[in-house]
Parts: sequence; C-alpha cells; structure tokens
Amino acid sequence: MADARSELASPELIDLRTDTVTRPTPGMREAMAAAEVGDDVYGEDPTVTALEAEVAALFGHEAALFAPSGSMANQIALQLHVPPGDELLCDADAHVVTYEVGAAAAYGGISSRTWPAVGAELDPDVVAGMIRPDGYFAVPTRAIAVEQTHNRGGGGVIPLPTLRRMREVADEHGVALHCDGARIWHAHIADGVPLAEYGVLFDTLSVCLSKGLGAPVGSLVVGSAEKIARARFLRKRMGGGMRQVGILAAAGRYALAHHVERLADDHVKAARLAEAVAPHGVLASVVRTNIVPLDLTKHPLDAHALATAARAEGLLISVLGPRTARLVTHLDVTDAQIDRAATILNTALRA
Repeated sequence: MADARSELASPELIDLRTDTVTRPTPGMREAMAAAEVGDDVYGEDPTVTALEAEVAALFGHEAALFAPSGSMANQIALQLHVPPGDELLCDADAHVVTYEVGAAAAYGGISSRTWPAVGAELDPDVVAGMIRPDGYFAVPTRAIAVEQTHNRGGGGVIPLPTLRRMREVADEHGVALHCDGARIWHAHIADGVPLAEYGVLFDTLSVCLSKGLGAPVGSLVVGSAEKIARARFLRKRMGGGMRQVGILAAAGRYALAHHVERLADDHVKAARLAEAVAPHGVLASVVRTNIVPLDLTKHPLDAHALATAARAEGLLISVLGPRTARLVTHLDVTDAQIDRAATILNTALRA
C-alpha cells in the first residue's frame, strides 16, 4: 500500500479539504528563523508578547493570549464565562460543540444547549427566548457563543446588525457573548467591517492564524486584561504553556502583515467553484467567503462517492455527511488548480 503521507505531499494533488493544509511561505519561514525568542511561560518571549499586543489592538481589546490551537482558545474563553455546571448557548452546528470532542463538558464541566442549526442566519430573538436565569434548580445561562464565519454554515457571514442585536440580548440578560472567530478575517474582508468593530461586540474572541492566514500553528484568546490573566492560568492547566514559541508567533505576525487582504482571492476562487458545480443541480449555498458546501440531496452521487471519484483524479474534498461535501480554498491553491478542480468535479457529477 502506498504511504498516505507521500500521497498527500504529492504536488499533483489539489487539496481542498480545508484551509489548514497550507505550508509556510518562504517569507514566513524567514521570519520564523529570525524570530527573537524567550521562555513564554515566564512571559519572556518578546515575539509572542508583540503578537498578543498586536492582535488585542486589532480587535480593540486590552489583551490577548497565544494558544496552540483554536479549540484550546475557545475552551479557555468558555471557562472564563461559564462556571462548572452552568450553561452555554450556541447553535447545533457550532464548532465548540461539534468539533472539540466534548471539551466544554470534559474540561470545564459546562452544560451546553443549542438552537437549531441555521448557520449565519441566526435570530437573536430566538436565542433570547432560550436564556435561563438563576432559579429553582434550573441550569442558569452564563454565555452565548456565535461563530464568524460559520464553518458548517458554508462560510456564512453573520451580518453586523445581527451581532449588534446579540450584544443587546447578552446585556439585557446579564450573560457573556463569545465569538469563535477562527475565520473572522474572512468576514472582515467579505463585508468590510473593521476588526475593532467586531471586537467591541464581544466579551471574548478566539481568532485563528492557521485557518486561511497560512500560519502553521496558533490561535489567540482576546479580551480584557483581567480575563486574559485568568486565561493564562487556564492555558497552563490545559497543558498549553509553551516555551520558545516566538518561532511560531513570528509566523502569525507575518500572516497578519501579508495574508489578510489576499483572502479576497480565496473568495473569488470559491465563487468560481460554486458556479462550476451549479449546472449539475448540486446546491452550493450562496458563497461569500472561502467555503463551498455541496448539498448532494438531489444528485445521484452521495458525498462519499463524489469524494472517491475526485480523489482518483487528484482532488481532495471533505465529506461532512452522507449527502454533504465541502470545498475550501486557501493560500496554496492556484488559479490553474481551481480550473482543474472544476473539471474534475464536472466530470464526476456528470457520470
């Protein structure tokens, strides 16, 4: 059997499974090699400190904390708001309850309750009606989490007026509002909303450097100085204390300087892919960012069959369900590869 690692490293393969499969660019590698470092557990890594200050300022908050993964950043933020046994509200497809292997319950003792999955089309009044106050044996709601952009919602962008209304709902009920902003950079580019305008709406955010921006590792928790001081303790408890991590922080700083504005290119490529599959009755939801969800409900091929046929021709796509597949554009995909991917998909869907 061929070594799967060798296959995935093949230059002929077009990998549209996700935007975390990118490799550092030459400029990013140079920045990493030249990074000034220190022991970050002691707070002595100057490159990490600079990254944290930069990201906090971008979102208009006092402080930020570098973490090794988006899941850890999310779970740290949730523990800042929700004591063990109390409740988090989020949608049924939210990353924090779908792709983080039960961490909210396992690490934070957090009880979660969800509203029906609607992607970015959430209704703040529905959420408001779900909030439980302190009361006789009820589980009180302490925080609401939203996702910008929405992964399983096809990279959908929650409109700014909706987020402002969510902030009002949180304030009216005395609960915290957290943003899983793994791809908030995409929302910023798609809608032109300044990052600080997003930031002011949330008590905490998690923002990712390896989804879309091309850094090899890392996310940050963003919030008040008081919350981030507590977050540093929680990160250590969860095994996230790191030493000379400025090498990775330098990649993140390079990504912020060079890879945010270019996300518009990924959005254009995603729209081209969506247009390519449309004639075959495959519903590609309105594509606003870099994710193209494929609804195969009315197509003879199921998602696994499409993925198998595509892989045989050198194209990797994600299977999210029996009739749902996904394409994600990113830094390492060229225009020529997009054209080739469209051809492969068209051929498979005509079969």
